[in-house]
Formats: sequence, C-alpha cells, structure tokens
Amino acid sequence: MHFLVLAVAFSVAVSLWLRQARGWRLDLGQMVLWNYAAASVLCLLLLHPRLDATTLTRMPWALVLALGVVLPGLFVIMGRAVQSAGIVRADTAQRLSLLLSLLAAFTLFGQRADAWQLLGLALGAAAMLAMLARPGVRTGPAARGAGAWLLAVWVGYALVDILLKLLALRGADFGATLQAGFVLAFACMAAAQALRMARGMRPDLRNLGAGLLLGLLNFANIDLYIRAHQSLAANPAAVFAGMNLGVVALSALLGIGWLREPTSRINRVGIGLAALAIAALTHSAA
Repeated sequence: MHFLVLAVAFSVAVSLWLRQARGWRLDLGQMVLWNYAAASVLCLLLLHPRLDATTLTRMPWALVLALGVVLPGLFVIMGRAVQSAGIVRADTAQRLSLLLSLLAAFTLFGQRADAWQLLGLALGAAAMLAMLARPGVRTGPAARGAGAWLLAVWVGYALVDILLKLLALRGADFGATLQAGFVLAFACMAAAQALRMARGMRPDLRNLGAGLLLGLLNFANIDLYIRAHQSLAANPAAVFAGMNLGVVALSALLGIGWLREPTSRINRVGIGLAALAIAALTHSAA
C-alpha cells in the first residue's frame, strides 16, 4: 500500500512543480525537454528494458512515434492547465480522462458496458462540466483560456491511454516501449527548442535543473504506480481507485486548503462528482 500512497504523492508533486514554474519564471518547454532526458536515463537504469534486435524489430513504431509526439505536447498542456486553472481542476480533469478511455473501450475495443460504468460515465461528464465552470473571481491574465487547457488535458491523457492499450494489444514490451517513447519525446522537444532558439530563445541552466527534477518526480510516479500494481496484483481495482481518488483528494486539499486556489461552489461539486464517478467505475472493475 505504501507504493500507492507514494505514487499519489509524486503525481501531485509533478503538478505542484509545474505550477511553481511560472512564479519562478522558468521556461516550461525547456523543463519538459530535460524532464524526458532524466526519465530516459532512469528508465534505462531502473526498469532495464529489453532493447535487443528482436524486441526493436517487432515494436509497432508508428504507435510508438505517435506516443513520442503526444507525450511532450501533453506535458506542456498540463503545465499550462496547472498554471491557468490550478492543480485542483487540472488534476481532476486528468483523472476524468478515464471516461474517454472507457468510451474508447466500448467503441474501439468491443468492451460491453454495465450499469455501474454507465453511472460512472454520467457522473464523470457532469463533473467535467462543473470543473470547466469559471471560479467566478478575478484571477488575472494567467487564467485566460483555462477551460481550453482543461479540455486539452482531458482529451490528451485519454489519447495516451488509448495508444498504450493499442501497444499492449500489439504485444509490445512495456519497458522497451516506455524507453522508446521517452527518447522520441526528448527528440521532439529538442527539435522544438532548437526552433525557439533560432527565434531568439536563450537556454538557462535553471531550466535544466528544474527539468531534471521534473523528470525525477515524473518517473518516480510511473515507477511507484507500477510497483503498486505488482504488490497488489490480486486487487487491481483498489490500485485504480486509490490512485485516482487519492490524486483528486490530495490536489483538492493542497490546492484549496494550502494554496488558496480560487474555486467556485460548482467547481467543488465537480470534485465530489468526480470522486463518485471513479468510485462507480471502480465498483464495476472489482
């Protein structure tokens, strides 16, 4: 259980670090670049992915390339969402992406829906609408476009989940796929930063350090979540519920109670509906 608790803590820590970037005038693009450098090295050292000729030959490279492009773009989107809408709404939108993943399971992968899943979808859709509502107070220029960033987080994380499911169906090795995805994500961000440098952007060692820390937090979240599933292999629904509900609850506690992020009554209702939606979907999976 301690792996699950730590996975929740590191997931929220990623959001907190992304939120802090704006206040410290850190460059999000450069941070995401070095994040994937750190994640690639940690994946190689700790997960020991199989990178032999057979594994690489059989890897569905089109899907891996799509993952390598989507991952860095989504990280930047999450950063913008956290900075404009706050960690409470951004983390809740991220966790509610499972609704779109579930819809994909019904429409693309032939899964049949039960009553609890349909209830979870209805509650989750209502929760997402409530989270998109503006807090109703002035929050400055940084909050402009918050709803669009939240929608992009919602759709983007579902897209990653669908890509991972497609890779699993193709029999791709998880460690090798993760390593290849990280390397391709780094390459994509490196190309994007090279274009920015050509337009006058200057690298900053502060962004290097901040990005390496972001990569450490991000990889720790992934590794601990995997370990939680391994240690609780007989009860995957508990891991699913604990991770999603834990992130929503901890984000709400820190965002509202400590950071004093502006949230309206309807936003807070949305948090509660999100928790109920995750509980309903977990009951279906149990």
